[in-house]
Amino acid sequence: MRTVDLAETAAGLAQAWSSRRLGTVGAACVKVLRMDELPVEEEVHDAAEALLVLDGRLELEVDGSPVSVRAGELFMVAAGTAHAVRPGSRGTLVIVETDG
Repeated sequence: MRTVDLAETAAGLAQAWSSRRLGTVGAACVKVLRMDELPVEEEVHDAAEALLVLDGRLELEVDGSPVSVRAGELFMVAAGTAHAVRPGSRGTLVIVETDG
């Protein structure tokens, strides 16, 4: 196993919001992506997901309420919860979700 520079990996992605799968831990998949200022449409997942902001800020709307997640903060989205990315998100994001 080797170490992964998460910021470098995210910066090297061709498109923002296009994640790179880094591996799995049990049934969970670990991904990294680069955020840009553009919003992302609302989505709902069957399983919970963890959103860890490494640098920058993630601007969410969760069940109709705004949520800001800053660098070094983790936000857990419960299964079945509607959430969307609001304009202004930027930086590096790690997502941990059920593989699939």
